[in-house]
Amino acid sequence: MAATHAQLAGSDYRDPPPFRADAAGQELVFYPGGEDRLAALFRLVEDARERLDVCFYIFAQDDVSTRFRDKLCEAARRGVAVTLIIDRFGAAATDAFLQPLVDCGGRFLCFSARWSRRYLIRNHQKIVIADDRRAMFGGFNIADDYFAPPGQGGWNDLAIVIEGSAVAGLVDWFARLKGWTEDEHAQFRAIRRAVRHWSWREGDARWLIGGPTRGLSSWAKDISDDLEQGERLDIFMAYFSPPKKLRRRIGRIAEKGRTRLLMAGKSDNRATIGAARALYGELLDHGACIWEFEPCKLHTKLIVLDDAVYLGSANFDMRSLFLNLELVLKIEDAALADRMREFVSHHLAASERITPELHASRATLFNRMRWWAGWLLVSVVDYTVSRRLNLGI
Repeated sequence: MAATHAQLAGSDYRDPPPFRADAAGQELVFYPGGEDRLAALFRLVEDARERLDVCFYIFAQDDVSTRFRDKLCEAARRGVAVTLIIDRFGAAATDAFLQPLVDCGGRFLCFSARWSRRYLIRNHQKIVIADDRRAMFGGFNIADDYFAPPGQGGWNDLAIVIEGSAVAGLVDWFARLKGWTEDEHAQFRAIRRAVRHWSWREGDARWLIGGPTRGLSSWAKDISDDLEQGERLDIFMAYFSPPKKLRRRIGRIAEKGRTRLLMAGKSDNRATIGAARALYGELLDHGACIWEFEPCKLHTKLIVLDDAVYLGSANFDMRSLFLNLELVLKIEDAALADRMREFVSHHLAASERITPELHASRATLFNRMRWWAGWLLVSVVDYTVSRRLNLGI
């Protein structure tokens, strides 16, 4: 007997197994499940023989972070050159907690370690590069919840292991990030120049960088241009609060009846749910199909636009488009786009369809006020702050 929606949205829901794809000359392995993701992360570290370059926004002090730190220590003791970059605003890990890595011969650097203009930039990237040959990236951080099962408070998230020519682009970007981070006197404009001018592309694979710059970053410009021309759109997104210009472009595609938006029904930051719900009305009016994912907290970041697939650390919100340092791999490949749409469809079965009638029943004056307050908070204030102001949503 087929599982009901209620069962899939509850205790019967299971993360999909890992799956592989070859696209644009790159070998990709996707890890939707937390346990699989953690095992793949540890294997990547264990297999390294010469060099490990690691960067995370959130690095906690809990079981997973302790185990991961110890894996990095083991690598450093066997002669691997280990460099860890954490965002001092996002990471709870203290210098004392990471000192064992230094004692073993590794090093750690703190992005935006001092109160200055550059402290306002969040290094939201998630990167692990082993021996300049294999890498892992995606939306996950280093904390227990990012690897726990759905029924135990885990996040729904996605990590990708990549082998191929694109790893060389990632190595080059990490070197620039490290050089800027370890220079205590680096100016704000240095990272703005890097975000504006750095690029890597080979065939149909391209790294896009988000961050503060004059004009649009490559990530913001690319997705904006593609939305203007696009014909079919799937967005599976933890945090969704784009500006009006991009909402109009989504609406244009939705009017063709080919837009699916899968948003968070659960989060540790309820203000982000309100921010997305504030936009549902106008998108539904244009014909967008909207769902909210119910089994657990949502942290996945995935966009499929025509034959292009966007994978990485970036949410589809004001901070990821214009402020945070983000890393996104864009691959143009029809077969991969079809596979990732199947991936989205798998999650729709465990999600609640937001019909115009359901949205209208929720959209009381009081709720609309809270939703728009949430939109303002997450668009202007850092999520670490807005998380404490959940507005009763």
